[in-house]
Amino acid sequence: MPQEVPAPMSRYAPREWQPHERPALPGSPSTPLHSPSRRLAFFVVGVLVGITGGLGNALVTANLINLQGSLGATQAEVAWLPAAYVMTNVSANLILVKFRQQFGLRAFTEFFLTLYALVAFAHLFVHGLGSAIAARAAHGVAAAALSTLGLYYTMQAFPAAHRLRGLVIGIGVSQLALPLARIFSAELLEFGEWRGLYLFELGLALLSLAGVLMLRLPPSDRMRVFEKLDFATFALFAPGIALLCAVLSLGRIDWWFDAPWLGWSLAGSIVLLTGAFAVEHFRANPLINTRWLASGTMVRLVVSVVLIRIALSEQSTGAVGFLQALGLTNDQMHGMFAMVFLGCLMGIVASALTIRPNRMIIPSTIALGCIAVGALLDTHSTSLTRPADMYLSQFLIGFGSTYFLGPAMVLGMGQVIGQPRNLITFVVLFGMAQNLGGLFGSAALGTFQTVREKFHSSQLVEHLTLMDPQVAAHVQSGANAYAPAIVDPALRNAQGVRALGAAASREANVLAYNDVFMAIAAVALLTMAWMLVHRLSLARRDRLAARAAAAASPTPSPAA
Repeated sequence: MPQEVPAPMSRYAPREWQPHERPALPGSPSTPLHSPSRRLAFFVVGVLVGITGGLGNALVTANLINLQGSLGATQAEVAWLPAAYVMTNVSANLILVKFRQQFGLRAFTEFFLTLYALVAFAHLFVHGLGSAIAARAAHGVAAAALSTLGLYYTMQAFPAAHRLRGLVIGIGVSQLALPLARIFSAELLEFGEWRGLYLFELGLALLSLAGVLMLRLPPSDRMRVFEKLDFATFALFAPGIALLCAVLSLGRIDWWFDAPWLGWSLAGSIVLLTGAFAVEHFRANPLINTRWLASGTMVRLVVSVVLIRIALSEQSTGAVGFLQALGLTNDQMHGMFAMVFLGCLMGIVASALTIRPNRMIIPSTIALGCIAVGALLDTHSTSLTRPADMYLSQFLIGFGSTYFLGPAMVLGMGQVIGQPRNLITFVVLFGMAQNLGGLFGSAALGTFQTVREKFHSSQLVEHLTLMDPQVAAHVQSGANAYAPAIVDPALRNAQGVRALGAAASREANVLAYNDVFMAIAAVALLTMAWMLVHRLSLARRDRLAARAAAAASPTPSPAA
């Protein structure tokens, strides 16, 4: 009698897992036991991949002025480079989570790291602004995958009892990219101008690819998850987010009320995003669970993360913008960026050592307190302030930027583990809060600085008259500086007046940035007060509920 041949096992059939190996969420790797040397290897690859994913955009963000000259672009045109990255980075997670679940971690890892290397290689042949923008957009998709990949590798380096610490470190590592880029990117520019940046990025991409090919992630369950309506939602969501990112990135450069395309883009974004959420709201199996998204816990989480990201704009828009307004460049701020890097690193370590599930209030309060103190220290800046005067303030803000991030992620993931179908919703939500919060913070603070600069400039110029002996003496001293080069007294006097105007403009900028620092401190303190009041109200409600339950329970009668 012929022997029966067993049917081939489906690639989507669930695996048999040991209790300690079972993946925590669909699409995440299993967690087998590893030797200490293998755990160390996972940690090294995770840190490498995490920094690689964030460093590409950080190198561009830190050197926009140099890239502007290399590409022959205006300030508004070169601002499309980081905007294009955020446009695709935010919306990519809508599809990447299901890609991992359906095609497996191995395909996910190899495809997107290869894509990242190809994009970095294509950067070497960029000759125009259009191709550079296209390359940054492709990099946004690949970097979204790399941030998740680095997180998975870092978590494999820790045993089950300390896996939350791995999560915190994996999230925080990508935040080290920007201070690192500001520290050594000047040397890369000296090596090969803007191609030196991209050549370094390509080397990191190839090194990361080699690392993940040599050390693969443990397998996970695969399942058919893609539906036709997923692509309809993506077709509405992605351009809607792209238009919103464009408005936030270029609004303060083209100015909000002067460029008609900003209004049309904002209107188009509202229509497209409303359509995407409407499609998801009435689906039986939505990508974005709008009802869960509107729950009180998730709304408070998003608002807190966005407010903290706005406060953290003190570093990029505040301190760096202030020093650049005084004429300093990145290579003159190496010491300050080293302090920022040290603060971020210590924030990651402190967060990993003190992480507690469902306890976001304490790290958020500490982070906001550090940001508020740092911003208040910077409110006394003058035109003589230099990077060394900002070491302490920027260290505190760097510490706060990474200390809150891990607990916020852990709080959201705790909500997801009990409801795995909300994983995509949370990933998209957290990415939007991070990226759009940062864009909105930079746009709001940049606009506020411009408005306050015009106000202070008008106040200063109003009192500048040649009838004032001090003003006349200042103009005369400025004119005398041009005496060896200009013979005509009238031209020398005009140059003296121009020098006085430049000094007034510089002082107006200093006063405006001090107002920005004060506004950031106010945002941080108000956010901290809101979170503490909410926490105290919850504690009071719990105490009242416990008392009511105790009063309602029957008391046993005493024994006869």
